[in-house]
Amino acid sequence: MYIHLGSDCMVPLGKVIAIVNIEPPVSASVKELIELAIIDKRMLRICEKGKEKSLVLTDSYAYASPISSVTLLKRARNVYKEV
Repeated sequence: MYIHLGSDCMVPLGKVIAIVNIEPPVSASVKELIELAIIDKRMLRICEKGKEKSLVLTDSYAYASPISSVTLLKRARNVYKEV
């Protein structure tokens, strides 16, 4: 199963480790996580800078998504309901 993160980006649901809200205010630990992903070149922005609402962490990358963390969580739960 896949989860749609916005734009043309989909990732396997089994690879998702966490979905984090990054709408202001953002905690210091989340800011540090974002900075580390950028430094390691593992941050993929799938929306314009400033339009990010959630950070989706997978085993390979961190995706900055324009879709809220609440909506992404609902999508993830609905995938399992359909099975």
